[in-house]
Amino acid sequence: MFLWRRHMRRKLSLADKMRKAPPVNGMNGMTGISGFDVTSMDIFALAQLAAALLGAGVAAGFLAGLLGVGGGIVVVPVLFHLFAVMGVSAALAMNLAVGTSLAIIIPTAIASMRAHHRHGEVDTALLRRWGAPVFLGAVAGVAVAGAVGGVVLTAVFACGALAIALYLGFSHQDTPPGRTLPGEPLRALLGAGIGCLSVMMGIGGGSLSVPVMRFSGFSIHRAVATAAALGLVIALPGAVGFVWAGLDAPGLPPLSLGYVNLLGAVLIFPVTVCMAPLGAALAHRLDRGHLQKGFALFLTVSALLMLFRVFD
Repeated sequence: MFLWRRHMRRKLSLADKMRKAPPVNGMNGMTGISGFDVTSMDIFALAQLAAALLGAGVAAGFLAGLLGVGGGIVVVPVLFHLFAVMGVSAALAMNLAVGTSLAIIIPTAIASMRAHHRHGEVDTALLRRWGAPVFLGAVAGVAVAGAVGGVVLTAVFACGALAIALYLGFSHQDTPPGRTLPGEPLRALLGAGIGCLSVMMGIGGGSLSVPVMRFSGFSIHRAVATAAALGLVIALPGAVGFVWAGLDAPGLPPLSLGYVNLLGAVLIFPVTVCMAPLGAALAHRLDRGHLQKGFALFLTVSALLMLFRVFD
């Protein structure tokens, strides 16, 4: 794990420059956790960061409710652009966005899973069969993320978002009857792949697992409920891995624990919970097909902007 952490830090394209560069926005950081010194922290800059994170939570929560998606697929691009605007390198910004998003997903997944379980919609049989492969895939995703670095993570997220956008833009609501998930070992490999890609993208897996389950004949309610439970299986090892990997990384924003920005996690989670119902209320007044295509457009634009910022 120690070698992996060192390798992940080496992959940050501007890491060496950031060791010599002045602190971002005049902030020195938290010594021993993220390289910042709390005693010399610029309070005004910290307040600006908190306000920006609250704004990100408002946007992410409203869009998640409006478009009917999990927060990760919205939070990651919002956080990525926010950290980049703060002056953080694109590679480091992506690691922070992914790690923070995974941390936010943990309480969200717990609350969602409990709510769906009360309605009896969680497919416990599939959860037992898929739990271990998805968990192992998530652990593998953390290891792969450490090996490839933030630039590749950005490309993975952008390509995954574009694929999801294509699915949303051209998919139909009705699923042909008679379809089921494939048998073993293909089913286990499919679960591991969902876990791995989800961690690398910083999402709970619903954007990947729900289409797979819907294609395999699951009702939308059962697919969403089971995906919520899988989100906890994915986010927990993912968040712990990103914390461990970034413990000694240079140039992190204030109040960061590894590649998880604690301020972002604490501020964004409650705001998204409050804003999601407002977006959902508006969604009921709009055409579902238009919403689905609108989200596909959002993902496409976000993915392209992320690629331009990284490879510019």
